[in-house]
Amino acid sequence: MISRIKEVIAHYKLTDRAFAIKCGIKQNTLSRQLNGVSEISISTINAILDNYDDISAEWLFRGKGEMLISKNQSKDENTERISRLVDTIATLQGTINEQAKTIQVYEDKVRKLNGELTFLKNERNAK
Repeated sequence: MISRIKEVIAHYKLTDRAFAIKCGIKQNTLSRQLNGVSEISISTINAILDNYDDISAEWLFRGKGEMLISKNQSKDENTERISRLVDTIATLQGTINEQAKTIQVYEDKVRKLNGELTFLKNERNAK
C-alpha cells in the first residue's frame, strides 16, 4: 500500500508535505507511515480517499484495477456508448435497406406506368 500512496503523490506531482497538508495528516505521521516505521492507519487511508475522489478505494486497498476511478468509468461508459451506437447503426441500416426496397418497388411501378402511358398515347395518336 505504501507504494500505491507514493504513486498517488507522484501522480499529483506533490511533495510528501503538500500531500499531507491536503489530506489533513501531520507530515511526520505520513512520513513514518511511508517509511514503514508505522503502519498505514485507516485514518490516513480515509483522508486520502476523502480528499481525492478520483482515487479508487479498491486500487488503494488491494491494488486491483486502475488507480483513477475516472479511467475505469470512462472505459465502461465508452464501451456502453459504443455498444448503443452499434445497435443504433444496425437499426438504421435495417431501415435504410427496407426503404431502398420500397424505392425500388416504386421505381418499377413508375417505369411500368410510363410504358403504359406511352402505349396509350401512341394508340390515341394512331386513331
